[in-house]
Amino acid sequence: MGGAAVAALVAGGIVVAMVGTLAVLAIFGVRKYVGASKQAEVENSIGYMAKAAASAYERERLATDGEDRAAVERRLCASASRPVPRDPQQTRGKKYMSSRDDWEVDKERDAGFACLRFEMSAPQYYQYRYEATATSFVAGGRGDLDGDGDLSDFRLTGQVHDSSLLISPQILETDPEE
Repeated sequence: MGGAAVAALVAGGIVVAMVGTLAVLAIFGVRKYVGASKQAEVENSIGYMAKAAASAYERERLATDGEDRAAVERRLCASASRPVPRDPQQTRGKKYMSSRDDWEVDKERDAGFACLRFEMSAPQYYQYRYEATATSFVAGGRGDLDGDGDLSDFRLTGQVHDSSLLISPQILETDPEE
């Protein structure tokens, strides 16, 4: 083999190595982009739930004191009786298609997602929950995007302080890329 042939082989090997490296970087970038777009679902959804909790808190409701006197009261929606979907395994590495009944299970007692007036009509990657006390709430989502059994967790909290509802400016994330 002549020197020109060896040089051509070396140059070809370098080109193949560079193309391979670029392909690996492209796959990594696309995977990261897809994961971020899926995380946007949960971040937008729990942000909307928090805003819905604030709107529900501001709705005027009449309360009686037992002596036929009425007053306007502010209160948080009571907790949802169950998350949607019930089992986080239903979103393990795949989307879940909820029904309107999933979101309206607490409608008769004006609690949970029905009180928040929150529901999802598109397939979802995450399990959603809403938990509340008289003075605080947690809007959250759990998911397993890669299907390995480890769950990511996203939470947005709110707290009543001096008759005002303060919502955390930051979403708390645990293992967001799971």
